Amino acid sequence: MTTKLNDPLLVVEDSNEDFRILQRLMRRMAVKNPIYRCTSGDEVLDYLYQEGNYKNIDVAPRPSVILLDLNLPGIDGREILQQLKQDKSFKEIPVIVFTTSSNPKDIELCYQKGANGYLIKPMDAQELQKTVQAFVDYWLEVNIPPV
Repeated sequence: MTTKLNDPLLVVEDSNEDFRILQRLMRRMAVKNPIYRCTSGDEVLDYLYQEGNYKNIDVAPRPSVILLDLNLPGIDGREILQQLKQDKSFKEIPVIVFTTSSNPKDIELCYQKGANGYLIKPMDAQELQKTVQAFVDYWLEVNIPPV
């Protein structure tokens, strides 16, 4: 189904359960893109800047899209978003916020800091599937990222 099969996706999600559900849904949707995961703000910075456990470029390929949870241990998603969008090396990578927060202040703040999209994690399984399908259809199949 997915045409850009080699484009890595970075999921920043601290909940094992949420990540497993997301993986399961993407498998059902025939997503073949490699999916990398970071569980904290500190880890995502190590991944992107290839520090700590990610010094080897083969371990941490540049993601084509980042799916970012807001509420993370350590540096939270809001700070990660701001840092990435201010860095010339990373500002062109689409960052899609994927969170349970429907707080209008969070939504506005994320767009002000440069988020490319904001998706609310629905509690209903069917609605979650629709949301993930919309993400896959647009960001992994239709959207053309900068080269």
